[in-house]
Amino acid sequence: MRIPDPTAASVFGLPLWLVVTVGAIALFGAFQVYYWAGRRLGEALYRSRVGRKIGRERIERVENVVRRWGALAVYGCFWVPGLRHTLPWVAGALRVDYRWYMVASALGCLTWVPVTSFGLYSLLWAWLSLAARSPVLAAAALAVVAAAAVLVVRARRKRGRSGDAPATPEAVRSCRDA
Repeated sequence: MRIPDPTAASVFGLPLWLVVTVGAIALFGAFQVYYWAGRRLGEALYRSRVGRKIGRERIERVENVVRRWGALAVYGCFWVPGLRHTLPWVAGALRVDYRWYMVASALGCLTWVPVTSFGLYSLLWAWLSLAARSPVLAAAALAVVAAAAVLVVRARRKRGRSGDAPATPEAVRSCRDA
């Protein structure tokens, strides 16, 4: 098996840099939609389907992060999986200054998308290179990664069932108290 030149990387026949650029623009657009949806929903965010799914306590914890860190929290949310999908809504509901929100989300898209895209692409090609040299070792590596993922999921579910309750609403300030 011949491993292609990494500088000629492509996805579906398109250069990888183009795919990454389109992905960054799409994510930036999604973050703007999330912000304006949160801004429009405001307090109704808690009662919305998304709000009920996320849970009021979690939303209130995200509110505290936004209150404390502002636009920096928007940039940081790209690197934290749970926050990446909740924080933009909350930032809109809390009426974070849109100019700073836009700058932070643009910087987040410009840094997070290429790092994750190229990182995942590199991991994929490293694994394929290993598979070309030793299919047994590649299968073992994949099994170890799968087992680790199963253990992490089980530990998180167990922790969730063990009664580690999130902070009570009284302990977390909501946006109405600000």
